[in-house]
Amino acid sequence: MLLTIRHDTNYRYAAPVQYSIQQLRLTPANGASQLVRRWHIDAPAKLDYARDAYGNTLHTLVLTKPHSEIHLTVAGEVETTLLDEGRLYDDAGPIPLEHYTCPTALTEPDPAIRELAHLVPSIDSPAALIRLAECIETRVNYLPGVTEVTSTAAEALEFGNGVCQDHAHLMLACCRARGIPARYVSGYIDPGDVEHAASHAWVDVWVNNGWVSVDVTHTRFASGRYCRLAVARDYEAAAPVRGSRVGGKEERLSVHVSVDAQTEQ
Repeated sequence: MLLTIRHDTNYRYAAPVQYSIQQLRLTPANGASQLVRRWHIDAPAKLDYARDAYGNTLHTLVLTKPHSEIHLTVAGEVETTLLDEGRLYDDAGPIPLEHYTCPTALTEPDPAIRELAHLVPSIDSPAALIRLAECIETRVNYLPGVTEVTSTAAEALEFGNGVCQDHAHLMLACCRARGIPARYVSGYIDPGDVEHAASHAWVDVWVNNGWVSVDVTHTRFASGRYCRLAVARDYEAAAPVRGSRVGGKEERLSVHVSVDAQTEQ
């Protein structure tokens, strides 16, 4: 399947910003599930390239002159593969698996999460992971505007509402509560006929000596219509765009993402 992707991010400020720095994890990598045909980031200044500890492509944008707006455009084409039961590969990656069993501030399990984690007797197979995803999706309805990027898995479960990031954090918290390595994935999804789409988040879970990729929000394996951008322990280390600034007062952010999928002949 060929995904054509465009992602526009625009920041506008009420007053000039004197200095800003943005970290961009907006570049997909070639792997078992995808092949990048073309990709380009258009930014208002030079981008410094690096790889973070997880192996993600990291670009850093620094603006030192006064500015009242930042516009970022990402566009490209990625060829993706439909994976059998969401299985990616047997390589654990550059980070020890034990790292992905440790809770973070966003995925710390409380008693309610531990109870949720044990609704499925065993999570040692791809099918069991889908059952756990169904339990999570049943308990936390997809509803934008209730949670923030700083909301924890425990808060989303308490609210009973959230978005794909919250579903992913809950899956991470449940797996880690049972000693199963799991990592956060940021990326894109072709919307198709589903309600919530485009910029997305899901999880990889280490089962039977390999990663299984699960979209909790849609209770299915994440392959075919999915483009992976970055992995980490949670949203904070895998966010597509993170930054800080000096000045600017109020900020207005607008984001538009389009993903079009075509089945190749």
